[in-house]
Amino acid sequence: MESSLRFYVDGLGFKIKHQWIPDRDEDYPGGKIRWCWLELGDAAIMLQEFLPQGRPKETLGTGASVCFMCEDALALYREFKSRGIQTRKRPFVGNRLWVVRLPIPTVIAWSLRAPPMRRKKAS
Repeated sequence: MESSLRFYVDGLGFKIKHQWIPDRDEDYPGGKIRWCWLELGDAAIMLQEFLPQGRPKETLGTGASVCFMCEDALALYREFKSRGIQTRKRPFVGNRLWVVRLPIPTVIAWSLRAPPMRRKKAS
């Protein structure tokens, strides 16, 4: 959860709208955020950490991809880049949408997708 919060809040600029820190140490040792609702403009995402005894044995995120549709993926790419987030590839057009892949600290593939309103150059 800590690395995810650094990525979303510090790196991408999301704000924590709601959070839950369990009251009882036996529920979740350490007194850290276990669940939170994050927002960036009109976008929202919920993060929830598995309890140690509830974590699946399978590799998390295998075969999964999360895409956020947005109006201007290149503007967000530039904003995230200014916050120190580096992408593995430059933005590209795929399936008639601008695609910006981000290095999220999980095993799930995460990207922004936006229609190319006009041909823009990715910087």
